[in-house]
Amino acid sequence: MTRIAHWVVLALAVAVFLLPFAVLLRDGIGADWSTVADLFSDKELMFTRSLVNSTVVAVLQTAGQVVLCSLAGYGLARVRYRHAPVVLYAVMATLMVPTAVTFVPSFVVVSSLGWLSDFRGLVVPGLFSALNVFLFRQFFLDFPVALEEAGRLDGLSRWGVYWRVVVPNATGFVAAIAVIDFIGSWNQFLWPLLIAQDSDTWTIQVALSSLLTAQNPRVTLLFAAAAVSILPIVLVFAVAQRYLVRGVTETGLTGQ
Repeated sequence: MTRIAHWVVLALAVAVFLLPFAVLLRDGIGADWSTVADLFSDKELMFTRSLVNSTVVAVLQTAGQVVLCSLAGYGLARVRYRHAPVVLYAVMATLMVPTAVTFVPSFVVVSSLGWLSDFRGLVVPGLFSALNVFLFRQFFLDFPVALEEAGRLDGLSRWGVYWRVVVPNATGFVAAIAVIDFIGSWNQFLWPLLIAQDSDTWTIQVALSSLLTAQNPRVTLLFAAAAVSILPIVLVFAVAQRYLVRGVTETGLTGQ
């Protein structure tokens, strides 16, 4: 009886979770597939260009965050020096600052550099994440030291140990962080809205907002665009699913 109750609760939770997506598909592309064709042929919306822009921004930001944050986290976990705690506390202190508070000074810096309506303005400010640094540090603290010592005995430098020993044995965790970063970058709205002042640099979220804020909101087209914009995230999750499972299991590695 308990098992049946668990399945009933799970089925209800799944139904509640999937209901908005079912409505989205029904009202967007369920009635008429020509809406999708209209979506890509609309010259004012520039939907294809927005998809490409979002893909470029999300891929670059994800790669940059994984590389920079993993290096910073590994350095904080393994490189012992006098001011390491101060650096860690300084990094963690940035998590206490609301993101909205940094928008104005970040916008001023980006504007002074001439990066408005430019991919550099969209990508560079999002290349670092204090939370990711902390997560990588915690992961590397539990990483087996014996593997690194074996690499050093084989003549590898600290960089060689990181690149040829640590990274290959942390692919699951790295993939999990990368998927989360990609989804976050794909869904960000406020920063691209500020920076992408030219429609040629609109990301998909800004393009969707243009449908909603128009004088005559095209709801059906908006639903179709939202449904299509979800597909890249679904594909990324489907491809990286097995790596996410490995990431969960690898967090149990110990060896210190």
